[in-house]
Amino acid sequence: MKEREFGAIIQIGDILVSEDVVCEYFSCDYNACKGICCVEGDGGAPLSEDEPEQLERAYAVYAPLMSAEGREAVERDGFFTIDRDGDLVTPLCASDGACAYLHRGEDGACLCSIERCHEQGLCAWRKPASCSLYPIRLTPLTGGGTALNLHRWSICGAAYEKGRREGVRVYEFLRRPLEERFGTDFWEALDAAARHLEIQ
Repeated sequence: MKEREFGAIIQIGDILVSEDVVCEYFSCDYNACKGICCVEGDGGAPLSEDEPEQLERAYAVYAPLMSAEGREAVERDGFFTIDRDGDLVTPLCASDGACAYLHRGEDGACLCSIERCHEQGLCAWRKPASCSLYPIRLTPLTGGGTALNLHRWSICGAAYEKGRREGVRVYEFLRRPLEERFGTDFWEALDAAARHLEIQ
């Protein structure tokens, strides 16, 4: 791929995708990070307007997998809080800032209690889109539409290295959640655009 002075923007309908999403390599290396993204950070996971309702609807199913402190956080703050930017985010545990919906395995590794229940067929909803789609961040655009940008975080360094070793791009690694959110036609159009960029 030739170097370009400015990154390309891919437009598919009313969705704008930054070049990094299709050009950067990424493959989550859970063995290296142990899900620490559920603990680190300066706030909860971003939520869309309809997700607090989904969190509440499935709560009785996944709550037993949460820590006692996580359940206390939900009882104290509700199913979401408002961050300093005015955005909806997941509540956090008071002691370490971990996501309230975190489930810790016996080895201390971090998992999502909601996704654990989904994998067991107990919960139809998987988890918040911002978690499923990470390291892609969704940003609503003025006047409608959505921007998809790559969020870079040092704790995911091993994931970028693994992606390069395996030859897996960000959008390829996230095919399932991208198709769940935007549809198969969107992913196929994004794949075609990515292949076009590679030959320029």
